[in-house]
Amino acid sequence: MQNPDTSAVADTNSDPKKVFIRTFGCQMNEYDSAKMLDVLGQEHGAVLTKTADDADIILFNTCSVREKAQEKVFSDLGRIKHLKTLNPNLVIGVGGCVASQEGSAIVDRAPYVDVVFGPQTLHRLPDLIARRKSEGRSQVDISFPEIEKFDAMPPPRVEGASAFVSIMEGCSKYCSFCVVPYTRGEEISRPFEDVLTEVADLADQGVKEVTLLGQNVNAYRGKMGGHTGSAGGNKTLDGLDHTHSAEIADFATLLEYVHDIPGIERIRYTTSHPKEMTTRMTEVYARLPKLVSFLHLPVQAGSDRVLAAMKRGYTAIEFKSVVRKLRAARPGLTLSSDFIVGFPGETEEDFEKTMKLIDDVGFDTSFSFVYSRRPGTPASDLVDDTPQAVKLQRLQRLQAKINEQANVIARSMVGSTQRVLVEGTSARDTNELSARTDNNRIVNFAGHPRLIGQMIDVVITDAMANTFRGRVVTSDGASE
Repeated sequence: MQNPDTSAVADTNSDPKKVFIRTFGCQMNEYDSAKMLDVLGQEHGAVLTKTADDADIILFNTCSVREKAQEKVFSDLGRIKHLKTLNPNLVIGVGGCVASQEGSAIVDRAPYVDVVFGPQTLHRLPDLIARRKSEGRSQVDISFPEIEKFDAMPPPRVEGASAFVSIMEGCSKYCSFCVVPYTRGEEISRPFEDVLTEVADLADQGVKEVTLLGQNVNAYRGKMGGHTGSAGGNKTLDGLDHTHSAEIADFATLLEYVHDIPGIERIRYTTSHPKEMTTRMTEVYARLPKLVSFLHLPVQAGSDRVLAAMKRGYTAIEFKSVVRKLRAARPGLTLSSDFIVGFPGETEEDFEKTMKLIDDVGFDTSFSFVYSRRPGTPASDLVDDTPQAVKLQRLQRLQAKINEQANVIARSMVGSTQRVLVEGTSARDTNELSARTDNNRIVNFAGHPRLIGQMIDVVITDAMANTFRGRVVTSDGASE
């Protein structure tokens, strides 16, 4: 795709130094943005800048989950177009899921864009920029080279005591409303030893908490490469030991091994799928204390008719059965979830079934949205005749119910002692510290800066609107 401005980024004598990245969407995108900076840092010595005006490279890491995501990208591109005129050597790139969907159409509409790349090709970013410079035309690479992305990544840079580790890519569930299988490809798991090596390296650098990432993270099936050990053996979903015949580790096995890595004190993961919450997964909550008592488990709706139209693969009763088993294994487990309100054909009766499920299960937080039609998905062909005002009213009711449940959970934690990871200074008061509880709540408290990066005990003294107040518990068991 020829860019008419062939002088742009033609200067090969000055490598870019400052990178501005705007990230949209999920934690996978946040992880990918960090990796973009890593690969550019390794190749160009690039550093992050918070302003686009002084950047040598501007990247938009896009998300296509919401309606009109494409138009949002072109709107953002329009706002920085003038920077290309001011600096002909500026590199402008579009990555992520919208890039996967639109491909060269982005360059057709915005010819000043230099590189377009998908989630699976972000590791090729330095090469794409080099080719843009040498060939004088925009570069588009939205292919799906499977696991190559992880093999090409530089070692992760550690900032703080927590870190994200991507263990798989893509999705093979093909829910009728979702574009992820088309933008990120089928489910591909990283090799078992590769994940463990990365986590162990992070632990050696002082990381105490890891969050394992994937579109359907509990669908992980990683090649073990003949690796055998004591932390759970080579058991697969049937619960049998396949040490001599199989070399595939399920997610429960991976959690068992990560749990045994010295230095790792807390394990999180997101996002999980109810269909993959197997008996093996339930059992790990009874056996792995480092696995947090907080789970994000998207349900989307409480009506079986709507769930079938969404192609989710489970009923409301089956979802509640999964939750019941999890809480039997881990009493006090708190849940967050995703909800889509106003899916095509959703009736008032369907919505009331969603509200009943919320009452029956009880959730701490949720990500809830009015249905957004995504072109190219099966649901985009369904008749959507529910008025927008009705959808918004339903959304408001749902969010109010979740907030009510979250407040009950928050009040129940007042007076309790919580094990927290101290993340840094408080956003509201730099004289105080901020930490995160097992169930993902922020606690602000007075404490010495030496506590940053440590796991400590705090007593919850007060529940605020979105955070807690707390006091540090000293080694003798008293609170400061």
